Amino acid sequence: MDMDISGLVRDNIRNLCPYSTARDEYQGKIGIFLDANESPYDTGYNRYPDPRQTAVKEKLSEIKGIPVGNIFLGNGSDEPIDLLFRVFCNPGKDNAVAMAPSYGMYAVAADINGVEMRSVPLGEDFSLPADEIIAACDKNTKLVFLCSPNNPSGNAYGRADLMRIVDSVNAIVIIDEAYVDFSPKGSLRAEVLEHGNLVILQTLSKAWGLAGLRMGVAFAQEYIIRVMSMVKYPYNINQATQELVLKALQTPIDDKVKEIIAQREAVSAELATLTFVRKVYHSDANFILVRVEDADGLYGHLLKDGIIVRNRNKVPGCKGCLRITVGLAGENAKLIRSLRRYEQLKETDSSRI
Repeated sequence: MDMDISGLVRDNIRNLCPYSTARDEYQGKIGIFLDANESPYDTGYNRYPDPRQTAVKEKLSEIKGIPVGNIFLGNGSDEPIDLLFRVFCNPGKDNAVAMAPSYGMYAVAADINGVEMRSVPLGEDFSLPADEIIAACDKNTKLVFLCSPNNPSGNAYGRADLMRIVDSVNAIVIIDEAYVDFSPKGSLRAEVLEHGNLVILQTLSKAWGLAGLRMGVAFAQEYIIRVMSMVKYPYNINQATQELVLKALQTPIDDKVKEIIAQREAVSAELATLTFVRKVYHSDANFILVRVEDADGLYGHLLKDGIIVRNRNKVPGCKGCLRITVGLAGENAKLIRSLRRYEQLKETDSSRI
């Protein structure tokens, strides 16, 4: 669908004169820094970080096959999510659409920004209701959120259904690919070069193992990247994070991803043998959603054994479900032993009735 993306941007943002540092304005090599009132004493961090994160973007461009101009780096994926609301949605007027259940920050960011969030329930076994999502959009819909692989269900969606939504709505469609490295379906990030209303979110928190550094990535057409960069805080990615991320990106993650996938399949198989397990959902992510007889009781049992999982029992569409992250082999073995003990306790209690 051809559309004027600039027409979707809020008027005040389109006309914004952004804050600009001297280092934003100057291209070239600088030897003496007298522009930002920093301390001249070298502590390793006495200078402000690169506001464009040039070195990290260049390395990500090499890895991901996307031009630097189509990359935005944020403080986790939550920053670009919030920025998209601030850029495109007029509070009290515009709305966003998201499938449900899905990542909770979409609705939280909508509430913070005073934007109506329309939730479209997923289909059977968390299938994607593409027609219903398209039908939920109207002239005031500015953002559509699709998470694939989805959190908390773990399933990834096919390209055809996802791109049909992108091509059918007059809105920015955000496909959140936080867990895409664990999915055989692969990423749609290259589609941003051909589809002006598409934004792809990825993160370095999952497969890359950098959750503590808080770096999220958005891929989009250059105009959207420029507008998001106008609205973000000038130095949103600190120097230490940029350095540590750049170092981490030098080492491929393929072997670790393969091991997590192998462990995911092994844990799923073990879960399926437990008598109190009602369903183990297929996962394309680094976690498993499992429906059990007594989610709250099992959650409490695991806590007593020093194991914390995510209790999704009260999330609409996830009644009776726990979400279990795939750990190291030893951690997964302890989880299974704890679950076996729980099974034995349940059987003992039943025999006494």
